Amino acid sequence: QVQLVESGGGLVQAGDSLRLSCAASGRTFTNYAMGWFRQAPGKEREFVAAINSGGDTYYRDSLKGRFTISRDNAKNAVYLQMNSLKPEDTAVYYCAARMDNSDLVLTYKPPDYWGQGTQVTVSS
Repeated sequence: QVQLVESGGGLVQAGDSLRLSCAASGRTFTNYAMGWFRQAPGKEREFVAAINSGGDTYYRDSLKGRFTISRDNAKNAVYLQMNSLKPEDTAVYYCAARMDNSDLVLTYKPPDYWGQGTQVTVSS
C-alpha cells in the first residue's frame, strides 16, 4: 500500500505561480512512476505530467513550458511547479503512482494509487 498526500493548492491570480507537493509513504518510492492529474468542474480527470525514478519526464502537450514535474527520491516526494497560471488551470490536482519504470505509463495505464487531491483556483 502507498499513501499519497498532496499539499500546496490554493487561490491565486492569473499569471501567478504555485508549487504542489506530494508526500509518498508505504513502499519503495523508487519503484514507482509518479504523476499529476487534474479534474476541473464538469470535466473528466486528465493527465498533467509524469516522472520516473530516473527523472525522465512527460507532459501534457498543452502544459509544456509552464508546468514542471520533479521528484526527490530521498524525501519520497514529487512536485509540480506551475507558472503563468491561467483560469483554465482551475481544478483539483491529484498525485498518482504506478509501479513501473516508465515516465509514459501513466498516460495509458491507470495509477495504482491516488492522493486525495488539492484544489487550485486561478482567478482572472
